[in-house]
Amino acid sequence: MYLTEAKLKHVDHAKKKIVGVFYKGNEYAKLNPNFVGCVEGALGIREWLESQGHQYIVTDDKEGPDSELEKHIPDAHVIISTPFHPAYVTAERIKKAQKLELLLTAGIGSDHVDLKAAAAAGLTVAEVTGSNVVSVAEDELMRILILMRNFLPGYHQAVKGEWNVAGIAHRAYDLEGKTVGTVGAGRIGKLLLQRLKPFNCNLLYFDRLRIDPELEKEIGAKFEEDLDAMLPKCDVIVINTPLTEQTRGLFDKNRIAKCKKGVLIVNNARGAIADTQAIADACSSGHVAGYSGDVWFPQPAPKDHPWRYMPNHAMTPHISGTTIDAQLRYAAGVKDMLDRHFKGEDFPEQNYIVKEGQLASQYR
Repeated sequence: MYLTEAKLKHVDHAKKKIVGVFYKGNEYAKLNPNFVGCVEGALGIREWLESQGHQYIVTDDKEGPDSELEKHIPDAHVIISTPFHPAYVTAERIKKAQKLELLLTAGIGSDHVDLKAAAAAGLTVAEVTGSNVVSVAEDELMRILILMRNFLPGYHQAVKGEWNVAGIAHRAYDLEGKTVGTVGAGRIGKLLLQRLKPFNCNLLYFDRLRIDPELEKEIGAKFEEDLDAMLPKCDVIVINTPLTEQTRGLFDKNRIAKCKKGVLIVNNARGAIADTQAIADACSSGHVAGYSGDVWFPQPAPKDHPWRYMPNHAMTPHISGTTIDAQLRYAAGVKDMLDRHFKGEDFPEQNYIVKEGQLASQYR
């Protein structure tokens, strides 16, 4: 069967260049066949994309004018990135990306994209909503317990061959009876509150929207209308809000001063929601008794980032939402959205962050 010249042009036009930016798996890439979130795993979609004639470039090299990502920006149709190793898609990069149609986040949180510039350029920005909410909520619960029980000094004693119970016990507490407040009660915040219920804590939440009254009653969580009024009541504060213009630097020196002395803070949301130096200073002074999270700004965090060296922290690289289970979910979500995009079909409505020049409500 021979194709007419017009049909050939159409077929050729349909072939897309997709650029994926992920972290490197290195020696760990071969240890688990479901480790799809790394460069080597490439979300498990290479064969599928290439069988349809698309070009799929995958790299971890994302920073600066000589990076692999920069090289491909001018003729990329789709850029896929993750929050764990984000490709910062700035207004400047969007200007250079003459063929760009779609920006996909493999995971949740698209603040590495200049959303206003993307909207102005008519680009679609989408993420795999819900793909790693369980993973992040479980991780937050773990971090609350690690800080509350002063676990890390005990672990370090074990590794170093020491035995000093007093060095741990003087600041270890039960979670039962403590007041835990979440700043943001969306998908992750709600799951965390549900998981905290069996610990018999006092549960508070601040959000622009109230939880469904029946669920609120079932969990036993109390809605707080005023963030600054909630903070002094909390023994533990968990940050669960997206990074927006309103939340950038939300936990600055003044807001931290409103928290109870000895408060524990968990932040798996975004590093830039907290003022870097203010958190480091509050941990050093003891006003914040412990800070744990997996999000930094920028990412990867430089070696001299103050949070690496502050006392009483339990920080890790950005790992909470990239469990193997989460990777399989967000890889499947990316494949589904690419398939729909190639066919000219809409995505599930909740996945859109920018659609037809409009930002999703949480980013407005």
